[in-house]
Amino acid sequence: MSEQPWTIERICDALGNPVLVKRALGEINKAPAHELLAAFAKWERIAKNLDAAFDDDVVAAVRRGEEPPGQWIDGTERLRQATDRIRSHGAA
Repeated sequence: MSEQPWTIERICDALGNPVLVKRALGEINKAPAHELLAAFAKWERIAKNLDAAFDDDVVAAVRRGEEPPGQWIDGTERLRQATDRIRSHGAA
C-alpha cells in the first residue's frame, strides 16, 4: 500500500468500479461545505478497505493459483442460511 496522501483521484482509482466512482463523486460533489470532510472520509475509508483487500501479495498468490496468505473466513454456510431464510419468507 502506498504512503501517498488520499485524494479524490486516488479514491476513485482505488474504488476501481465505475458505478462506485460515480456514487462517490456524486456524494462528495453534492455535500454541503460542513459535510464535505465527512463525505470524503467515508469514501476514503471504503477505498482504503478495498485497497487493503487487494494487497499485492494476495493478488500475486491468486494469480499463481495458490491460496491467498492470511486468515480467511468462509462465509458460504452463513450465506446459504440467509438465502434459505429469505426464500422461506416468499422473496426471490
